[in-house]
Formats: sequence, C-alpha cells, structure tokens
Amino acid sequence: MLLGAIADDFTGASDLANTLAKGGMSTVQFVGTGHAAVPDCEAGVVALKTRSVPADVAVHQSVEAARWLLDQGCEQIIFKYCSTFDSTPHGNIGPVAEALLDLLGADIAIVCPAFPATGRRLFMGHLFVGDQLLSESGMQNHPLTPMTDPDIRRWLRRQTDGEVGSILLDTVRKGISALTEAFAAESSAGRRLVVTDAVTDDDLRVIGTAAADHKLITGGSGIAIGLPQNFRGQGKLSDSPRSLPLASGPGIALCGSCSTTSQAQVANYLQAHPGLAIDPAALMAGKMTVENTLDWVRQQNGSTPIVYSTANPETVSGAQKEFGREAVAVKIERFFGELAQRLVSQGTRRIVVGGGETSGAVVEALNLQSLHIGKEIDPGVPALVADGKQPIGLALKSGNFGAEDFFAKALLQVGTV
Repeated sequence: MLLGAIADDFTGASDLANTLAKGGMSTVQFVGTGHAAVPDCEAGVVALKTRSVPADVAVHQSVEAARWLLDQGCEQIIFKYCSTFDSTPHGNIGPVAEALLDLLGADIAIVCPAFPATGRRLFMGHLFVGDQLLSESGMQNHPLTPMTDPDIRRWLRRQTDGEVGSILLDTVRKGISALTEAFAAESSAGRRLVVTDAVTDDDLRVIGTAAADHKLITGGSGIAIGLPQNFRGQGKLSDSPRSLPLASGPGIALCGSCSTTSQAQVANYLQAHPGLAIDPAALMAGKMTVENTLDWVRQQNGSTPIVYSTANPETVSGAQKEFGREAVAVKIERFFGELAQRLVSQGTRRIVVGGGETSGAVVEALNLQSLHIGKEIDPGVPALVADGKQPIGLALKSGNFGAEDFFAKALLQVGTV
C-alpha cells in the first residue's frame, strides 16, 4: 500500500476512493482498522464515522487509523473531510489535522476542501458551492454541522492551537515552483496548516504535484486528483486492471439526508417507484418501526422501492425541538442500519444510500470489512462491492452529491437484478 487515507465518514471515503481509482490506483475502502487480511491494493481508504463526534474522540480514532496505514507501508497520508468542510467552531477537523502532523513529524499540511466537479471551489480562502458562498448554500441549515462562515481560514482558526496560513489562487496559477516556495515560506513562518485556493481540477493537479513530498495532505476528495501521478512517475503503479465481483439480486434505496439535493433526488425517484416516508416524530414515538417497514417493502412485489426520512428543514427542526437533535439523529441512523441488516438477511443484494450518517449506519450494521471500488456513477460517487459468498453492491452518497436521477441510475450500476 503506497497511499493511505483517513475519511471522517463513509460517503467521503468512497468519494476519495473513487478519485484515486480513477487516477489509476487499485483502491480498497476499509471499514475501521485492525484487519488481519488486507486485500492487495495501492491505495487504502479507512472509513471512520468521526465527522460529528467530539474532537478528542476523532483525534484518537484518526491517529489509530494513521498508525495502521503506516504499518501497511503507506508513504503519504490524506486526511479527508467533506468538500463543504462540515464541522462546527469547536469541531474536529483542526485538532485531527494537528494531531496527524505531530504523529508524522510533518512541518506542513495543505487544507483544501475544493472539489470543482461538484461545484465546490476555494477562492481567497472562501468556500463556494456553485455560485453561492458556503454560508448561503443551504449548508447553514445542516442539522448537525451548520456552516455559517465561508472563510475556511477563520473557521479553522477557531478549531486549532497553531496559526493558519493561506495561499491564494494567483500563487497556485504561477505553477509548481512558485507554489513549492510558498509552502516553504508558510512552514518557515510556523504556519503548519495552510488553506490553499483551487477552483479547477488543473489547480488541484498543480497542488498535488507541489505536495508530492508532503507527509500529510488534508482536503476534500478533489485534493487527491494529482496524487496518483506522483507515484506513477516513480514507477510504483501497476497498469494491470483488476476484476471485481458482481452483485446480483433485489435492490432498495435508503435516504436519510435532508439536503436540498436529496429532496430533489427522492422526488425524482418517486415519480416511477414506490416510496415510504419515515416521519421522525412517528419513529421517535414508536409508531413507525423496522418491522412494519419490512412488511411494506414485502408488499411492493419485487419492485425497487425507496425508504426515506428526507424532509424539509421545518419538519426536521420540529422533531429535534421535541425530542432533541442527537436523539433524533441516533434513532434515524439505528433505524436505517437495522433495516439494511434485515433486508440483506432476506436476500437484498443491491443497496443505494443517500446521506453520510445514514451510509455509516448501514455499513456498520452490515459489518462490512472492506469495499472494492468500481466505476463512477456520478461525480464523487462510485459503485462499491463488498465481496463474500454473495457479493453486495452498494453506493454511498453524500447528501449533496449526485444528479436528480441518481437513485435509479445507481441501482442499475451496483449490480444486476
């Protein structure tokens, strides 16, 4: 294993793994660490579930994952977080990055959440989603990590002990040599975390080349665009394609995300497929259960239905006020996890999941150890295969990713009926 990555949620892990696989690296996504039998691969992405946990918990798990990756022979580590920098002023992105710098004995790490293919661009240290500032994109309403400030430098300073540096786009556009010199200057000034602008894939390739010798790189999945070429240039990558197992059997879509994108995707899927809406208040009150949801799925007579808790911000806010934000989130995650587990035990072999927290709950409930990376479905979202006696085809989608027809398209690409 040459390149190791730590992702703070499951959809982010598959997003990053997709980027590395497209770059020509044989890539496996691992669920947690400590696996005795590690599949042969050139890049390994460890999926954690640390995005919304306290900083000390995230630091412990991330450092443990980094140590495991180093034991596998990794020469470079990526810390991957969301391209919308999901966190709070007391969040864990800064503390984890600083802890990894200390572990690796590194002097500097890039901070670059940009992912142009999905509209995430970093300019003058400010993060944009499409043509809107992050704080006006809908992310300010995120139920767990409301992003109310688009200045990543300012947001990161609230989370860190050390100084935060900044390299603007005009320096990136001057090329690799100028950028390398800028990194050295920031490091000499004691600024170990350096927010670096990028608005195109070419910007990310320049950054990746300039950071070839960095022990640690942090960012969204876009930051990995330029990294495979560094290893290819050293003659370390194999050009032999690897075949993946094929999943075959009934399918279902599950969506726990309440993002604007997810709402549109659910509405699109419902035009031609049956769906069951999970009301958070009814779930909390015990009026909706896994058992009666399974009964509903069975009644769909072999169709490919969707079960979703996707709702508008007002509905979600109402349930949170009545039962508590964390209690509602935990209940929904457990519901989807148990539902997926029961469905697989009854023969479901294709599962498409919308929402990072929901994806994490599903993967954990299924007790999956590793996932092979297949073809890209939409930018940032690959088809995944968990191998075994009966392979399971999966797609794990961040709430804000994917085209409106994502669910139908993904169910066709993760396996066969």
